[in-house]
Amino acid sequence: MELHQLRYVLAVAETSSFTRAAERCLVVQSALSHQIARLERELGARLFERTSRRVRLTPAGAAFLPAARQCLDAAERAAAEVAAAVGEVRGRLRVGLIPTVAAVDIPATLRAFRQRYPYVRVGLRVGGSDALVEQVRQGVIDVAFLGLPETVQPKGVDVHELARDRLVAVVAPDHPLAEEPAVDLDRLAAEVFVDFPVGSAGRAQTDQAFSAAGLARDVAFEVTAADLMADLVAAGLGVAMLPSAYVPRLNGVTTIAVADAPARVEHLVWSRLGRTPAVNAFLAVLKIPGGAHPERQRPGR
Repeated sequence: MELHQLRYVLAVAETSSFTRAAERCLVVQSALSHQIARLERELGARLFERTSRRVRLTPAGAAFLPAARQCLDAAERAAAEVAAAVGEVRGRLRVGLIPTVAAVDIPATLRAFRQRYPYVRVGLRVGGSDALVEQVRQGVIDVAFLGLPETVQPKGVDVHELARDRLVAVVAPDHPLAEEPAVDLDRLAAEVFVDFPVGSAGRAQTDQAFSAAGLARDVAFEVTAADLMADLVAAGLGVAMLPSAYVPRLNGVTTIAVADAPARVEHLVWSRLGRTPAVNAFLAVLKIPGGAHPERQRPGR
């Protein structure tokens, strides 16, 4: 069993395609297929079901994948630790984030990180808070920026609170409420809403607030992206509630304070299983307690 075989298996599992996996791994498809078949013979089990339409993991492949990912992570971490021992931070940093991060300027932070640690390759993944926490726990990503109701604390990960905020109402400029200095949940409950999908952390903030107030509301549109939510609001299809620190980025909508608005807390989380040198360096750039302060690096060292 060789590391490149594990990389090929992981690539096929993530892309559901031998062709796209080969492109990602920069090899010809026949070589990738040969190595996976060779690994399957060694293991005595097929890892993938192949049809003309799709590729998917077999039960054996699903059982194999977490350990394969751990092996690859361990190999990368070993190389990164050696580099750190001689004064360099290398490896990968996999960052997850919700679309409405407001406590941290992500592009500016990544620019500062890149300037200090140019040998680290950064991958970004956008998603919902619940899914991102699980991905950190599983080791799929290294750190994640979350936004959660103040009643919810991330479980199974190390957590640093970044900021607290309150939600505000977002309406079209010609909406009857647009001239109001403030509203309350009772008044908003009469409106049609655009919101995040049921079960998401973003939706839980508003659902919990209206439920606690004994109010029902009509959510006619469910979307996963805050900018699309704002577009629907601007088109007059409904109203929304979004973090006050995030809404200045939106165009074509009007913001209204909500007297009894729910609170939201932004967190940064990372794995409890140990931090790579790249994660330590990232925490240091963010000035989070516990982050290491590796020597500043520039290309050409």
